[in-house]
Amino acid sequence: MITAHEIAESAEARIPINKEHSFKNILLATDFSPASDQALEYAASLARRYGSTIYLTHIITMDGYPMVSPELAASSFQKMHAEAEKGFRELIKSGRLMALPYEAVIQEGNLWPAIEESIKKYDIELLVVGTHGIGAIRKVLIGSGAEEIFRKAKVPVLTVGPSTGKEPQYELEFKNILFATDFGKGAERETEYAFSLAQEHHSRLRLVHVFQYPEAYDQEVLEGCRSQLRELVPRGTELHCKVDFEVAVGEPVEQILRIAEETKADLIVMGAKGRQSLAGNVPRTKAYRVVSGARCPVLTVRS
Repeated sequence: MITAHEIAESAEARIPINKEHSFKNILLATDFSPASDQALEYAASLARRYGSTIYLTHIITMDGYPMVSPELAASSFQKMHAEAEKGFRELIKSGRLMALPYEAVIQEGNLWPAIEESIKKYDIELLVVGTHGIGAIRKVLIGSGAEEIFRKAKVPVLTVGPSTGKEPQYELEFKNILFATDFGKGAERETEYAFSLAQEHHSRLRLVHVFQYPEAYDQEVLEGCRSQLRELVPRGTELHCKVDFEVAVGEPVEQILRIAEETKADLIVMGAKGRQSLAGNVPRTKAYRVVSGARCPVLTVRS
């Protein structure tokens, strides 16, 4: 482990004091399933912590029924509108948004364009989704649609996956954060979010790099990776959160999930490579597999 003194000694050579991310406007995409309800608990808990406004969107899409007649489509849309309105009424009556500013919106259209429209319209700074629901959000997040969100969303995406076990506190606290980086071109932006959250929550933050090729791994490679991890630490960080480092060797997803389990991580932060074309057509990427297997929420930041 690198000490706070060692961090401070070389601070001038590293990134300036990092940005603070306030998440003033949070968007929750919901299909009213138990998965979306769990995601709502995280969104509401974060909103209390940051004083945020929550925007809830339910997207009515006919993606799964492309061949229906116009008459049947109109009837189906009316029925789905009524169900969505009922879902929002029940959600509001549940009291989970009590004392929080919020707005509920029903949208029609294709899933990603509708989400993107809301992000722009409401100046969204964080998108929250659940991954094992039914209906519209299942189509987004199970299978190839997950990649479209990870790769196209310009704001970070907090995904509450199917293995997430516990409900958040009334006002969310991330005590142990794992930040996995491959030192790619988006590393600095990913670092900003990881350290902003760690400092806000006074967390223990573990920076992790997984070296995938054991046959090429030696002491020199180890020291090089550790040096790159140290260089990501912003000045002043040691005053607000505890930082340590780990270089692991092996299959990246397996190692990230192992370390998250061992450190009892409350949150995993990682990058997702941006791609405007063919997004969603490369299944089972690292981000998708980590989200699917993690026992805590995963914050993906597009590079």
